[in-house]
Parts: sequence; C-alpha cells; structure tokens
Amino acid sequence: MGLLGQCVVCPRNCRVKRLNNMRAVCETGRWAEVASWCVHRGEEPCISGRRGSGTVFFAHCNLACVYCQNHQISQEWPAGEGVKTAEELADLYLKLQAQGVHNLNWVSPSHVVPQAVEALAIAARRGLRLPVVYNSGGYDSASTLRLLDGIVDIYMPDLKYADESAADDLSRTVGYVNNAHASILEMWRQVGPLQLDTAGVAVRGLLVRHLVLPNGQSQTREVLEFLAREVGPDVAVSLMAQFHPCHRAADHPLLMRPVRPSEYARAVEALEQLGLREGYVQEMSASDHYLPDFLRDGHPFEP
Repeated sequence: MGLLGQCVVCPRNCRVKRLNNMRAVCETGRWAEVASWCVHRGEEPCISGRRGSGTVFFAHCNLACVYCQNHQISQEWPAGEGVKTAEELADLYLKLQAQGVHNLNWVSPSHVVPQAVEALAIAARRGLRLPVVYNSGGYDSASTLRLLDGIVDIYMPDLKYADESAADDLSRTVGYVNNAHASILEMWRQVGPLQLDTAGVAVRGLLVRHLVLPNGQSQTREVLEFLAREVGPDVAVSLMAQFHPCHRAADHPLLMRPVRPSEYARAVEALEQLGLREGYVQEMSASDHYLPDFLRDGHPFEP
C-alpha cells in the first residue's frame, strides 16, 4: 500500500495522499470503487470460455478516451460511489468463483492495483483459486507491474497508439506510448506467450488488444510493427473492429463514423504481413451489441 502514500501507482505519478482519501485524476481514494461485477461472456473466446469470465469493472480510469465505450463508469461515475473495502472486494471475488467462472478478470485496474491485490490476498486465504486476468487500457507503470510478478496469470492490455500526440489528443495522456511499450515488455517477461488448456481457455500469457480507429488515428501498422519487432511473432493480438463513435467521439472530426471495412482490411493485412498469427480478428460490426450499459434504472448493475 506504500504506492498510495504519495500515489505513484500509474504513470501519472500524481503523488496525492490516497491513504488519506485524497483524489486526483482517477477520482479514487483509499478504497477501490466497483461499478459492476458479473459473469462476462463477451470477452475473447479464450477468456470467456464456456463458463464466462468473473469480471470486476473498477470505476474511474487513468485515461480519458474521447471514444470510451465504458464512459458511464470510467469518466462519469460519481466519486465515492460503489466503494468496496478490501474485505468487501474479496467477497466479490469469491462470489464470482462460486458461479463457476474460468478466471478473475480485473477491468481497468491500473489505478487500483494495491487495492485489488490487497483483496486478492484476503480472498486467497479464504479459498480463491482462480487465475487472475489484468485487463487494462495500457497506461500502466512498469514498476508497479513488477510487483505483480507471480500474482497475475494473464495480461490483456490495450496498445492504443504509436504516436504520443494522438494519445494526448484522444486519451489525455502524457507518455502513453513509452509507458505502454515498457509495460507490455514487462508483462511479456513475466508470463510469455498465451497458453491455453485443452478446452481452449487461457491459463497464462499475454494477449494484446488493439482497437482500429477511423482515419488512421490508432496508427495500427506502427503499433503492430512494435509488437512484431520488440515482442516477437509469438505474441497474441486481438485486432478489434468494433469502434463506435460514442461518448465525445461523435463531435471529433476524425472519429465521427465507424471504421470502414477497407480500413479494417488494411489492419488485418498488416497483421499478416508482419507475421503476427496468434490471436483474434473480428467480424466487421458497428452495432450496439458491443456497447455496454452499466446502469439499470439509474443504478449500477450487480447480479
């Protein structure tokens, strides 16, 4: 918990005293806030499997993406809503395990790593045995990730951009690319290539997600070139076509439409040309099927 004393959990290094419940960019104090938790069947097949992924959606985020499909919980969630102490968060982990899920899936954990691990230790003493999935936006601190060596089994980060100016414009970050690169290399060092069991469910390894954006805003070829060059051809990639101009994207001149089939086809072609053959490509879709609603009648959803 020392990282929270003067917070250096993520690359923003806000240095606020979160143990005293001070809040900065991520709007999170001493305790993690949970917006939703559920058996999630819509992740990549190796994560959801047949029984679903035990998913905890942490509220708030250290990113502020203008196109965020989870904006209800990442950017609009009231500070202090859904607070969970370590014991309460451990209870959620165990409730998910009791539903027979394949794994414990932390969504947007970059700003709450100490709290998530604190609860994990309690849950482990009470019988939690699930593999842990670290499902982040990629704006992680490599030094924080080093503390997770031997704790996280499956890393599933985004690699959103190859250009710092685009990251600043679209996600309001400083140093996104350098930090994401360093973090992915640290994740790879810890867990290596994606490993599946006999049922095709992930048990260990790295799966990098990349969302193709319209008008070249995600610099997809450059992103894939980094992965092929610095990580290698064995890295698994989930190349996503599901961009939808939600949140503030409808007002952005370069993001106000879905990805065109020709744009995604070029992304797939780059994937193949670079020899990245592990992972997933996606059917073209801009439907609302991919847009979650985290509120029911104005209240956070819990099963």
